[in-house]
Amino acid sequence: MRTLKLFFVAAALFCATSNVIAEDFESNSNVTGTEVTGIDWTPVINAIIQVESGGNPNARNGQYAGVLQIAPVMVAQCNQILKKENSSKRYTLNDRFNVAKSKEMFILVQKHYNKSNSIERAIRMWQGGPGYSIKGTQRYYNKVMSIMRGMK
Repeated sequence: MRTLKLFFVAAALFCATSNVIAEDFESNSNVTGTEVTGIDWTPVINAIIQVESGGNPNARNGQYAGVLQIAPVMVAQCNQILKKENSSKRYTLNDRFNVAKSKEMFILVQKHYNKSNSIERAIRMWQGGPGYSIKGTQRYYNKVMSIMRGMK
């Protein structure tokens, strides 16, 4: 029973710490090349890159490719978003191997599906899609947040 209580206390502290870190990153609005939606996505993107590919732009894992391990369906989704925005820009499957274009796709997805610019939603959505589950993305979220904590 005591072990169970300690587990819940530790879990509550971890969640509180994760939320504080996420809020701290969300309040950062420095203007950089990855800031399009009112938030500097650089720390989030860099942490996700470390989890996904270790920074290797040529990384492949089945259908996933590039530093952010982008699937073909994500490229198609980005192109659909661009079409809805009446943009003539389109991404190709080879763009997944281009770090700058991969980051653009990440930001485009956030701009479309994450209007509140939530760091937590961005991380969970990157692994689980817009309809992610908390339980199904928890380990991934913890990994990315751990890397972000190390970046500070």
